[in-house]
Amino acid sequence: MTLLDANASRPLEGGPSFSLGNRLFRLVWTIAWLVLARWTPPPLHGWRRLVLRAFGTKVAAGTRVYASVRIWHPGNLELGEETLIGPGVTLYNQGRITIGARTVISQRAHLCASTHDVDDPHFQLQLRPIAIGLQCWVAAEAFVGPGVTMGDGAVLGARGALFADAEPLGIYRGNPAVKVKTRRLREA
Repeated sequence: MTLLDANASRPLEGGPSFSLGNRLFRLVWTIAWLVLARWTPPPLHGWRRLVLRAFGTKVAAGTRVYASVRIWHPGNLELGEETLIGPGVTLYNQGRITIGARTVISQRAHLCASTHDVDDPHFQLQLRPIAIGLQCWVAAEAFVGPGVTMGDGAVLGARGALFADAEPLGIYRGNPAVKVKTRRLREA
């Protein structure tokens, strides 16, 4: 993915942040998702996995992605086995987003893997990957910010906003999210 220099492309004046090839790919992707997946009923997770794979997403077996999910760039996404991406989730993955096995991203959560350099007068875009571990839960309408890593088993409560890394098994809530306790997983 070619990120353009904001000093030259001037995005604040309407210029692009990404190459023409990237923008054309995303146009084709958006149309394809609309035509091939957006209308599909909930049980057709296998079909949506196939569409995602065709556009470069690494999708493990048993992953469920709902039709109303919004994915900025499927090639910047990796989904572990039996992961659930719920209705209305936004994966704003200008930077890479990796989500581990058996993790749940609940309805209308928002993951944002980019930011801007606030010290640059042109606000240069910066790609900051997000990594979410195994058996995590990002609850309804929560926000995971650029560059965040959630350790295995971490939880972010509903409408929480996580801007720093989350410890494994930590339960976080609030804005900005703070750790409130440690999760104690029962044996299966």
